Amino acid sequence: SLIANVASSPSTLELSPNRHLGLFVFRPQPPIHICSLLASVFKMSATTSSSDAKVTKAENFPDGTSDYVPTRARAYDIKKPHISTQPITASNWYKHVNWLNTTFILIVPLIGFICSYWIPLTWKTAVFAVVYYFNTGLGITAGYHRLWAHRSYKASLPLRIYLAAVGAGAVEGSIRWWSHGHRAHHRYTDTDKDPYSVRKGLLYSHIGWMVMKQDPKRMGRTDISDLNEDPVVMWQHVHFIKCVLAMGVVFPTLFCGLGWGDWLGGYVYGGILRIFVVQQATFCVNSLAHWLGDQPFDDRNSPRDHVITALVTLGEGYHNFHHEFPSDYRNAIQWWQYDPTKWCIWTWKQLGLATDLKQFRQNEIEKGRVQQLQKKLDQKRAKLDWGVPLEQLPVIDWDDFKAQAKNGRGLVAIAGVIHDVTDFIQEHPGGKALISSALGKDATAIFNGGVYLHSNAAHNLLSTMRVGVLRGGCEVEIWKRAQYENKDMTTVTDSSGERIVRAGDQLTRVAVPVASADAA
Repeated sequence: SLIANVASSPSTLELSPNRHLGLFVFRPQPPIHICSLLASVFKMSATTSSSDAKVTKAENFPDGTSDYVPTRARAYDIKKPHISTQPITASNWYKHVNWLNTTFILIVPLIGFICSYWIPLTWKTAVFAVVYYFNTGLGITAGYHRLWAHRSYKASLPLRIYLAAVGAGAVEGSIRWWSHGHRAHHRYTDTDKDPYSVRKGLLYSHIGWMVMKQDPKRMGRTDISDLNEDPVVMWQHVHFIKCVLAMGVVFPTLFCGLGWGDWLGGYVYGGILRIFVVQQATFCVNSLAHWLGDQPFDDRNSPRDHVITALVTLGEGYHNFHHEFPSDYRNAIQWWQYDPTKWCIWTWKQLGLATDLKQFRQNEIEKGRVQQLQKKLDQKRAKLDWGVPLEQLPVIDWDDFKAQAKNGRGLVAIAGVIHDVTDFIQEHPGGKALISSALGKDATAIFNGGVYLHSNAAHNLLSTMRVGVLRGGCEVEIWKRAQYENKDMTTVTDSSGERIVRAGDQLTRVAVPVASADAA
């Protein structure tokens, strides 16, 4: 009877998504009988395409994408400069505001908060509002997002109808409009073509993109041909105003009113304020998930993982993973991570309502994680002093090395590299006498176990003291000469091309102590 009342009302309005005006376009509609409404859901005939030919038609591009074709206002002229291209001034600021979206997103909730001062919240209505909040939230996360925008699983017709209905109750636009914008967000993340790029500011990515007019010509193209062929998606798109009124306001009002007589409470708390909360939670995915948290898989763009965002958004907070593996039905891959949307989809699979749940191979996930760990490790390594690179050191003859040592410079040769230990003699843990006895000599054997097998830390410290390479055909000089001659020398380098020096792999370390005539 609820749907029949909405369908038969002569004042029925159609609410169609619109990229130019924002979220909604109101258009008077003739009364529609309930039978025609139900029949159109189950028919994949020309009913939808003929009733909405202008909406489904889109210009195809060579790359397989298409422009979203919204229902524009009659006053819109594509040849005129869009208001968003003009600076905001005291005389034109109101032209930049999308007043329809602002009314639904901010003004109506404000009225609801004011009304709540006089309308008491009963515990039954509170429980209903929370339960319905989770249902409408799932309509967005499990339906709009993971099912239709990313096709991460397949849903049966009853499940698709349920998700389309409760998703409309969140009042965030139709599936078709929402999914088009989200696909553009993934394809053009953090660019001007991203409809809610965080690069334009945290507030803009959260709500500014909704309350301020956007130029439709600057929106990124995406392919939504699969959505145009889905009868549930197109039925909801054409009759979105009916769905919003029925599921957003009428249903919670009737449920609380008929259930326990709380008509006003159902309207205010189960309807208006519940819509506001679920909208703000969804908007956090666009803002908070690109600002708060870490980036375990990739840091080239802004998406981040954080448990707080996951708690607010029904599991959508592991956003860095999601942007790396968008077609995975999961956002959280660890058993202890909060992702109720994933749990619901898995449960629907057990009940036979969902199939083909897509998951990336664990091997690919771990490769991405390890590569990002290596990148972060390389960034830390780059900040450390590993000594002057060998290719930048001068080649010194043995006689020059001996002469400089005799003139009072604290030079020591170890494994073909000359080190200046002048400032370290007084700090040597083994005492001044021991290190002084090795000045002007080849102390390779002494350093590598002949007298004491020095620690990894000692090798690292010694590398910061090198000042030259000893001439004489030793391995270090051959390696250095090969660098100049562009010969292929096997070395381990990091992601920035710098040589990696691992523990036990320093140039000054040798496997077997080397005896030297001068070591005595």
